[in-house]
Amino acid sequence: MKQPHIQVDTLQAKAALLPGDPARTERVAALLDSPRELAYNREFRTIAGSFHGIEVVACSTGIGGSSASIAIEELHNVGITSMIRIGSCGAMQKGIGLGDLILACGAVRDDGASRAYVDIRYPAVADPSLLFACMQSAAKHGWKAVTGIVHSHESFYTDTNQEETEKWSRLGVLGADMETAALFTVGRIRGIRTMSILNNVVEFGKDTGESIGSYAQGTELTAEGERREILCALEALTGVSE
Repeated sequence: MKQPHIQVDTLQAKAALLPGDPARTERVAALLDSPRELAYNREFRTIAGSFHGIEVVACSTGIGGSSASIAIEELHNVGITSMIRIGSCGAMQKGIGLGDLILACGAVRDDGASRAYVDIRYPAVADPSLLFACMQSAAKHGWKAVTGIVHSHESFYTDTNQEETEKWSRLGVLGADMETAALFTVGRIRGIRTMSILNNVVEFGKDTGESIGSYAQGTELTAEGERREILCALEALTGVSE
């Protein structure tokens, strides 16, 4: 049955990439064989194609855990069993440069979407097979990638954003996004294998607005980081495909 939000029916593919930005699906499509658009409704743009002979889809989720959880649920309804987020983040530790990848093994659940599903004591963790496959892919290519915990928050523009960043940084959290906690939590509850790869677009201590503005203009380092995260996700998904 066609899903109400993503407007996609039953799929041949079992694996999906989850970019936030609908435009990023075009960059995924450029790396696929026989790419085709399946649907585009609201923030949810879905394309399909094959990579190394295995059918995959990419579905954009928009901004935040609420819209991401809708895409996750509806993709699962049409047959997707493995999902990797390919997103952007701001670094919360020194030494993580623009375009470096963060491979999230877990997430701080500071978002509203994951809390709507289950008590905050429930952990948000990646699927170990997908995490290991992503680590192997990055290592094979010699890409700089760090593995650790990320902080999923609810909004960019809160009055306590700076204090929150400093607090989680002191606790060793690597970066901040808005969707990973929801992906890991909903995925685990629904029996979906999930992983999150984040392309760093804001160096630690730099202004978020300025850095994101530069990212939107397509700076060389962050553009390369985006290409790497897409390839890393594709290789991981097809390497552990069912």
